[in-house]
Amino acid sequence: MRVEIWSDIACPWCYIGKARFEAGLAAFAHRDGVEVVHRSFELDPKAPAATDIPVLDMLATKYGVSREQAEAMEARVAEAAAAEGLDYRSDRIHGNTFDLHRLLHAAAAYGVQNAVLDAFYRANFAEARTLGDPAVLRETAVGAGLPAEEADRVLADPGAYAPEVRADERAAAELGATGVPFFVIDRRYGISGGQPAEVFRQALERAHADGTVRMPAAGDADEAGQAGVCGDDGCAVPGT
Repeated sequence: MRVEIWSDIACPWCYIGKARFEAGLAAFAHRDGVEVVHRSFELDPKAPAATDIPVLDMLATKYGVSREQAEAMEARVAEAAAAEGLDYRSDRIHGNTFDLHRLLHAAAAYGVQNAVLDAFYRANFAEARTLGDPAVLRETAVGAGLPAEEADRVLADPGAYAPEVRADERAAAELGATGVPFFVIDRRYGISGGQPAEVFRQALERAHADGTVRMPAAGDADEAGQAGVCGDDGCAVPGT
């Protein structure tokens, strides 16, 4: 069984959803037979690579709300992260993630994609490091296991792994994904949003048992107040 996960490092629900999926996978009896592949999705492909725009300012502008309201939105996401044992800071910098996705494809070639993705998430959400800075990006990727010479090669060549990133994004569009995180089981069934761990476990059990998976209805997660998704219009915060 293969599970493909489309996500963006800038997406808080991807950060939370990854932890929830892994908890659901850990509770799945046949977890050793599951291959997990992380795919690229850019929420803001037009964002500049080098920026000093605080996330809170970006949110206030995107949603047309006050700084205080943006802080309240982030506080609710921080609560969801804390419930999964994840650290979360709101003094992050908003920026382009294309180079991060290129490095994640390089990391996949070296068998360290999951470790590098975790390091990127941690650097962004738990440490509020500026991943638009190539030096920080390199340090983070190399620290998670990507060979230094490969990190240098990819960062020096804007075309390295660019086709792979674009291929992932085209595949997401073909599958109908309009937001992330987006989970696809064997290219047959899709689960949208950072659903509770139990939803993922049940989906894996049903897919393994008889190939049928009940996909959560659009309103299920919002009513439960437990899932969130990020798309072109921003990140929905359940319960708001």
